[in-house]
Amino acid sequence: MTTDQIILFSLITLIFVFLIWGRVRYDVTAFAALVLAFLTGVIPKDQVFSGFGHPAVIIIALVLIVSRGLFLSGAIELLARQVVKSTRSLSTHIGIMAVISAALSSIMNNVAALALLMPLDMQAAQRAKRSPALTLMPLSFASILGGMVTLIGTPPNIVIATFRESALGEPYGMFDFAPVGAVVAIVGVLFVTLIGWRLIPVERSKHDTVKELGDLQKYISNAKVPETSKAVDKALKDLDSFADESDVNILGLVRRGNRLGGTARRQIIRKNDLVVLEGRPDAIDQFVGAAGLEHVGTEKHDSITAEAVTLVEVVVPEGAMIVGRTAMEVRLLYRRNVTLLGLSRKGQRIRKQVRKAQIKAGDLLLLLGPEEQLPDVIDWLGCLPLAKRGLEVIQRSKAWAAVAIFASAIIAASLGWIYLPLALAAVVVAYVILRIVPLSQVYDSVEWPVIVLLGSMIPIGAALETSGGTTLVANAIVDWTTGLPTVAVLAILMLVTMTLSDVLNNVATALIAAPIAVDIATRLDANPDAFLMAVAVAASCAFLTPIGHKNNTIIMGPGGYKFGDYWRMGLPLEILVVLVGIPMILFVWPL
Repeated sequence: MTTDQIILFSLITLIFVFLIWGRVRYDVTAFAALVLAFLTGVIPKDQVFSGFGHPAVIIIALVLIVSRGLFLSGAIELLARQVVKSTRSLSTHIGIMAVISAALSSIMNNVAALALLMPLDMQAAQRAKRSPALTLMPLSFASILGGMVTLIGTPPNIVIATFRESALGEPYGMFDFAPVGAVVAIVGVLFVTLIGWRLIPVERSKHDTVKELGDLQKYISNAKVPETSKAVDKALKDLDSFADESDVNILGLVRRGNRLGGTARRQIIRKNDLVVLEGRPDAIDQFVGAAGLEHVGTEKHDSITAEAVTLVEVVVPEGAMIVGRTAMEVRLLYRRNVTLLGLSRKGQRIRKQVRKAQIKAGDLLLLLGPEEQLPDVIDWLGCLPLAKRGLEVIQRSKAWAAVAIFASAIIAASLGWIYLPLALAAVVVAYVILRIVPLSQVYDSVEWPVIVLLGSMIPIGAALETSGGTTLVANAIVDWTTGLPTVAVLAILMLVTMTLSDVLNNVATALIAAPIAVDIATRLDANPDAFLMAVAVAASCAFLTPIGHKNNTIIMGPGGYKFGDYWRMGLPLEILVVLVGIPMILFVWPL
């Protein structure tokens, strides 16, 4: 093993460790590794930032902007609302939502598809008086499955397609993934519709009353004791009658930034104390009014009470600006006139003051602020609303224009009339000119952490390949599997890639696994397309954990899921993907 190979394998090992650890964001980890690779001399100066101009990076960025345009035009919303009805049976509802989710994910970013459909699904659950846990996981899995069908459906497909161009001379086309991906997606959607949702833990799947739905969305909140409050000079336990009436739990008392100990219930309440509460948003608000308290932050700006204010529940996705920071650190109230009123983290009790608690991906936030300002604030934080998104101006009159422009570009690119990145770029330009996507939202539509991750990992992957590192790994795998048929090696590669994708970012997994797949195929004198397709399918299948795919993280809070809930439906689904995917790969791309 050469010095360059030792350095690169060490860097990749460090990347994997930090990605699994999760305390440092994945884009920072990848970019730091890129800098180290340059400083150690394994990547030359002229190649360090070559990844940021790579076609895969450009395509992913453009797809995100186009997805935004399809959403803002109202084209997809109108379609979804026509078919989403709470009166349907649970299996029928899951089936319809899964089909829509998979179909949308095949033509737009699958995270964007979930963000669009999740509020509709939760509204249907509330009207049908059932837990959203029954439907959100099938919805998320279906959106992941649908991304396998086309080139632009999911970033791993784009990575694999562009890698094929550098390795074999020609990239995959728009629908080259469809013969395998579509069959896998159809079988997967049938599974989550007929069987999968029944595997959700019983305690998460009860749906007898509206209260059970509300219990999934309890928040920890702080209420301030003003000088005029009737609670002043009373013991904390004297507020129990208000708490019982409002259905909230009083968790403690904070005085001058310090949480009072076990005797807090006997403490005499003073002005400016903070009462720590747990309950549903409406219950907290009722208690605050009954006890004569104030929501923390409302006294700081008179305008927040002078204007029409509203409560909004949002979920924090991975990569959001607020992740790893507190409301105080981003100065949410002082900069944006919006208060973080409550925080819900399933399975954990928040011990700190809400505004001092570090936000994590999957958290639910309860925001209070002027109605007209909340849309911009939610976008600024990088969060997704749980209620219907009255946050964007949906231009339904432009729906057909948006669809027609996008469809024309896809057809032209599929027929080879125009280079795909240029076709998508033309769609973005048209959307901006027609004001389907406001110019101010073009850059906000791009998921920059993914762009930085991809731009950083591409040179590292290329260096590993040119140094002979991928060949070294491929030879080791072939040697370990000596005597096994080629199809068994293909299945092992698929299983290993799928396992990595469950704990790592799927883009990073595809970037590392793709060159190894081609080297294995070369060593076995087999068709490299079969091995690349196996990596493409496996890298997209992250169903065992909430951290393997951003969609799984997004639904964790709203669905009330715990870390160990995902494998119950995800493990049989991944096994099914292998059982269906391998024969289809062999049929379409013979060894």
